[in-house]
Amino acid sequence: MFTEEPSKYHNLESLTTLQLLQGINDLDSALPQIVNAAIPQIEKLCDSLYLKMQNGGRLFYMGSGTSGRLGIVDASECPPTYGVPHGMVVGIISGGEKAIRQAVENAEDDTNQGIKDLQAFNVNSNDFVVGISASGRTPYVLGALQACNTMGISTGCVVCNPNSVIAAEANFPVEAITGPEFVRGSTRMKAGSATKLVLNMITTTTMIKLGRVVGNKMVDMQLTNNKLVDRGTRMIMEETNLDYDKAQKLLLKFGSVRMAIDANLNK
Repeated sequence: MFTEEPSKYHNLESLTTLQLLQGINDLDSALPQIVNAAIPQIEKLCDSLYLKMQNGGRLFYMGSGTSGRLGIVDASECPPTYGVPHGMVVGIISGGEKAIRQAVENAEDDTNQGIKDLQAFNVNSNDFVVGISASGRTPYVLGALQACNTMGISTGCVVCNPNSVIAAEANFPVEAITGPEFVRGSTRMKAGSATKLVLNMITTTTMIKLGRVVGNKMVDMQLTNNKLVDRGTRMIMEETNLDYDKAQKLLLKFGSVRMAIDANLNK
């Protein structure tokens, strides 16, 4: 596994703060090109996922450790950003809620628990399951994808090593081959950053295709704080030529940028 190979940086404890920072940044600077090479795979996954979600299907992310947490982060941002229902995009981590904050011993080694966790959500053939695993061999993820494939559930993955068993199992594999880490084997770093980039691309592209963005604006975002109310108000001003106070009153009346703009157009 490339992610487990020795770092090209040695004797890290002897380096200065500046040398450490520059070394980490040097490795991270290659990530956009690494992800770019995977775009054809990401495109295929997104197109298939869109068809599922267009017909009412859900997206499930599954992973262990950092990979599981990244899936949860991406899933949790979809309702406030795009106004979709909670449960439309779901992040699942081996070991359950406790594992979000601290490691749960041996949770990732259970090949049967992944599908059990999915079945708690009544996963079915309308849904799409994406396994996340930097190594490409996490048993929790592999077992879940194998079970999903036998059930006719579409599967994808995001991995950071080539020729992995998880990529071979997934219907729509995405392989962002990140290579050795700055600290040997610490895949929360470069592999984690590449994974986050890919997940951003998957949900953002899919939500745009589902009509959750107009122009370049998050017209369905939830108004959960003053910053977002202000952002929504300015979006309405741009689209309607109303002044700030009138735009904000319209936004607060209808509760969303989309509905406020539509109401103004149809008055």
